[in-house]
Amino acid sequence: MSNNSIQLEIENNIARITLNRPEVFNSFNREMALKLQSVFDDCETNSEVRAIVLTGNGKAFCAGQDLKEVTSPEMNPGFKKILEEHYNPIIKRIRSIKKPILAAINGVAAGAGANIALACDIVVAHEKVSFIQAFSLIGLIPDSAGTFFLPRLIGFQKAQALAMLGDKVSAQEAERIGMIYKVVTLEHFEEEVQKLALKLSKMPTKALGMIKELFNASMNNTLNQQLEMESKYQIEAAQSEDYAEGVAAFIEKRQPNFKGK
Repeated sequence: MSNNSIQLEIENNIARITLNRPEVFNSFNREMALKLQSVFDDCETNSEVRAIVLTGNGKAFCAGQDLKEVTSPEMNPGFKKILEEHYNPIIKRIRSIKKPILAAINGVAAGAGANIALACDIVVAHEKVSFIQAFSLIGLIPDSAGTFFLPRLIGFQKAQALAMLGDKVSAQEAERIGMIYKVVTLEHFEEEVQKLALKLSKMPTKALGMIKELFNASMNNTLNQQLEMESKYQIEAAQSEDYAEGVAAFIEKRQPNFKGK
């Protein structure tokens, strides 16, 4: 499937979703935001898809909201609609899809673009990338769960400073402070993304989905609640076909052939 603003390619159980408005640094308008939600829904229900890569076309990953849309009397949907119908549903989908989502940051990630990236399960970026909470620079506040995920990733003080000051964060610094998983050289970026995506696509998908749910719940659970949830999910995981295959492969000293079941 492909369309003007979003491209989707599925190969080797990997869905590669590409934000495709390079002429405006992949900034979101209403059409693009709604199409991304639809593509996420397709990936969630498609049993062929066992891992998802989210990336951008051109020089940027995503520059956030298309300001031409919000300043146009004819096109402006209004911030209430933008948040409630565009960004909030995108973040909720990213966190609720029971499949791993790898954000491959190919260029600058700013504003909502940065926070959509940080909501993904694993974030890799090449050495030339930068992240910026650009909201305060135009008199806005971070949205797209930026005030939720950023302090949990890098700590309250650092996150609040970045949100207030709008400092640009290099990929190297983002990795150092725990904002992203890994920074790789530009030369090896696509190779590393494909390597990670293939690894995820061959892992026990059901268990990865449970891990994602557990980490989501840990944001609010008490220790006792989390231990109880771990017990419930571990019992369920132990009944899966992939667990049986994993144990058999370990005993037989071979590579497991997981099916995601």
